[in-house]
Amino acid sequence: MGKFVITTRANGEFQFNLKAGNGQTILTSEGYTTKAAALNGIESVKTNSQEDSRYDRKESASGKPYFTLKAGNGQIIGSSEMYESTSARDNGIESVKKNAPDADTDDQTS
Repeated sequence: MGKFVITTRANGEFQFNLKAGNGQTILTSEGYTTKAAALNGIESVKTNSQEDSRYDRKESASGKPYFTLKAGNGQIIGSSEMYESTSARDNGIESVKKNAPDADTDDQTS
């Protein structure tokens, strides 16, 4: 089962990573100024992860596939790593769909 891990960045912002059951990071959030905002972001991922239309399948300038997950208002709530193939990226999306809804939260900021 997956889990959300909340950490603090060097600049003091909060961020979360969604990790799959094997510990691999499958989604990384933007930076948040408060822990409450990061927790809201986690709830948004749980809600929006089930809607395929919320995923933007993209390609980096270097040609690597990746994806972003957007909230209903169009704001990006998480981004994936760079993948070697579009099929690996699509597997990453399926992993977010599978892991996000029931994932526990591990707050490592306190």
